[in-house]
Amino acid sequence: MVTAKAWILKKHFEGFPKTSDFDLKKIELPNLKDGELLLESVFLSVDPYMRPYSRRDMKEGDVMIGTQVARIVESKNPAFTVGAFVVARSGWRTHSISDGKDLQLLPSSWPESLPRSLALGVVGMPGLTAYFGLLEVCKMKPGETVLVNAAAGAVGSVVGQLAKIGGCKVVGSAGSDDKVAYLKKIGFDEAFNYKTVTSLDEALRKASPNGYDCFFDNVGGEFASIAINQMKKYGRIAICGAISQYNDTMPQKGPYMQVPMIFKELQMEGFLVTRWNTRWEEGLKALLKWVVE
Repeated sequence: MVTAKAWILKKHFEGFPKTSDFDLKKIELPNLKDGELLLESVFLSVDPYMRPYSRRDMKEGDVMIGTQVARIVESKNPAFTVGAFVVARSGWRTHSISDGKDLQLLPSSWPESLPRSLALGVVGMPGLTAYFGLLEVCKMKPGETVLVNAAAGAVGSVVGQLAKIGGCKVVGSAGSDDKVAYLKKIGFDEAFNYKTVTSLDEALRKASPNGYDCFFDNVGGEFASIAINQMKKYGRIAICGAISQYNDTMPQKGPYMQVPMIFKELQMEGFLVTRWNTRWEEGLKALLKWVVE
């Protein structure tokens, strides 16, 4: 019998998450039944989506949601061999039992030299979010200018690199000078620290005087309200996240976007990466190829 350790959501978050909102518990797992396998976590994810999803989908006392890279340590399922690595939505726990239906094997072409933690990042859900959001929602074209905020994050940093591969000019915004230096290092054409600029409007205008064709928005709030005024006519905006609002205890109010939306004839679309579940293999194959290159 295996004893798992799991982080439990003790109390729903109010404002910023606190250590006291969690509880570390031990859980005795039963013996495997036919068709089941035992997973041991190797890497756990911590992602911004957990903040709003925990309120929507979790009860107090549930194991904290999240994805993990796990090793199969015991198997009574012929489709999965002991020692193989999988991506599982098992949450924050050391061990779990699965029937295999919710598991995704790491690609067979995964190089031994590549950290498996990337299956939770650029070659995982965040990378796929960038891939489909940019190609299917923003529909970027070579020669266009792409703006992305939270640009040094797991999604934003991939958006910028994919846009460069696609022949675009890329402008990124991040929250520290170190992050801005990182964006320059990975090929962003322009990058600025939104916390230190005297005017966000001026910083956006300076980075691209002719405006923006595509805006990949991870932040929402004030940034989005200002950026939308600098979109080119017929620009496309992909709404991926709203991290500026996740910890708010009171809802933010305006300014409102209808006037620039109308006069610039903009397209704005919110999306979840799960829309393209049937195409994940395509996306992962492309992302892994680019990482290796």
